[in-house]
Amino acid sequence: MEPINGIESGLILTATAFASLLLAKKLHTRLQLSMAKHPSLGGHLRMAKRVASWIPGYSYSNPHWFSADGAPTQIAQQRKQAIEQLGQRLQIKSPNTLAVSSELKPLVSDLQLISEYRVPFQFRDMLHQHIRLGSVWRESEGSYLIDMDGNRFIDVTGSYGVNLFGTDFYKQCIAQGVELAEKLGPVLGSYHPCVLDNAQQLCELSGMEEVSFHMSGTEAVMQAVRLARYHTGKKKLVRFTGAYHGWWDDVQPGPGNPMPPSSHTLTLNDMHPNTLRVLRNRNDIACVLINPLQAMHPNKAAPTDSTLVDSSRHVHFDKGAYTDWLQQLRKVCTDKGIALIMDEVFMGFRLAPGGAQAYFQVKADMVTYGKTLGGGLPVGVVCGLSKWMRRFNADKPAQLCFARGTFNAHPYVMATMNVFLKAMQTPEVKDMYAQASQRWAVRLSTLNRRLEQEKLPVKVAGMETVWSILYNTPSRYNWMFQFYLRDQGIALSWVGSGRMIFNFGMQDNDFDIFMQRFVKAAESMRNDGWWWTDAQLSNRHIRQSVFKEILRKKYLPAQ
Repeated sequence: MEPINGIESGLILTATAFASLLLAKKLHTRLQLSMAKHPSLGGHLRMAKRVASWIPGYSYSNPHWFSADGAPTQIAQQRKQAIEQLGQRLQIKSPNTLAVSSELKPLVSDLQLISEYRVPFQFRDMLHQHIRLGSVWRESEGSYLIDMDGNRFIDVTGSYGVNLFGTDFYKQCIAQGVELAEKLGPVLGSYHPCVLDNAQQLCELSGMEEVSFHMSGTEAVMQAVRLARYHTGKKKLVRFTGAYHGWWDDVQPGPGNPMPPSSHTLTLNDMHPNTLRVLRNRNDIACVLINPLQAMHPNKAAPTDSTLVDSSRHVHFDKGAYTDWLQQLRKVCTDKGIALIMDEVFMGFRLAPGGAQAYFQVKADMVTYGKTLGGGLPVGVVCGLSKWMRRFNADKPAQLCFARGTFNAHPYVMATMNVFLKAMQTPEVKDMYAQASQRWAVRLSTLNRRLEQEKLPVKVAGMETVWSILYNTPSRYNWMFQFYLRDQGIALSWVGSGRMIFNFGMQDNDFDIFMQRFVKAAESMRNDGWWWTDAQLSNRHIRQSVFKEILRKKYLPAQ
């Protein structure tokens, strides 16, 4: 073997140094990314999926079901009697509604899912023996839903956010939209004349230059991300811990998605300087997605009763802090050429006529809408600046950003949207917006004051018309409250007490009725022993006991 000469030795040293430099840079980038992840499982999605697959299924049986918190026998018996009576009241009140719901459930997979995930899984089986809820409504009227037995429930389901102005408003939008579109009918591929007015009004409301129409909010977000990737030539998107942007793989990469988390998706820490550092230092990010609803609970998933193991649910909205964060984020995205996408599919125009952009005083590059914008019919919309919305490249004519859908810009949807957008300009709606923030802040504080006066271990917190119910006493049974609310004539969505969605059209007398029913439900819940506690019971103690219980069930299933 010939000896290595000086030139070869220098080349080897140079190559080694270069490789070491690349490795150091890669490790530095990886370290920065790790520091920008939220420390919870929500920030580490691969681990979250492993944990989700590791948890064994099991059910509490009598008598442990009624004393999972260590309650004495007397309280357990009181609870057992209470749940039997509650189930009987619900059955007697709505027999026809429950009968139809029971027949429907085996045929509709979505209904099976929401039925199974209303409460923590350990309590599910026995609960179904005692309590059934109807999932069918005969009609709506003002702020009320009416079941098949004629019972009137105050509606705080919000129809997943659609119902901003009250169901009567949307029924009128649909009726007038059908009348406007009926001469054209379901002609697809071209446009009803009202689309011009829709596009003009949407550009004015959003502060954008172009629009595209889609069939759902999920589809609108997919298109916005695709456009960002098309124009930047980059693949990665940034979402924030706990945020929901639809159910497609890239933006819903954790538990609930059978696919592993995409390597193109970065889930980062909301409202944290380390996240801004990652955005400044990386050159492979196409877009950042913002769901303004996360301002209620940064870095946490939407609160649901299925995960209400103890009383540590936390919601706190700080408009000033979130505004400051969004403005910092805007500057970094501008400096780096990253598309800032405001996902307003859920919040829509709940915060202001100009949406979250106006409410938080931040300008996005693209904004997605859905829900209420369709005037009660399904729709998705992307509004954006022209440089982000163009779907072709004149210099490279074969490179397109294709996106179509058979029912995009459906005439009946467009006509109903047109009615909605015109209503947004009326004095009545403008007056609703002018009074909304103060009105709902007063209502929230009034309800909390009433609950405090009655010494009930419950309070509410929220952002404008979207509220969550919080619990002050350590308990394993807070999820029972949703059934007491239904018993008193309040309709919640399937996430239970995690979210109540009000509408602008709710009158003061209707809110007073809601408040009376809410307080009465809490009093009944307390009187039936579900909020029993002692000095040894704490949220930490509850979490530790549940974790130990899961370990036993996993590794010692026979015990």
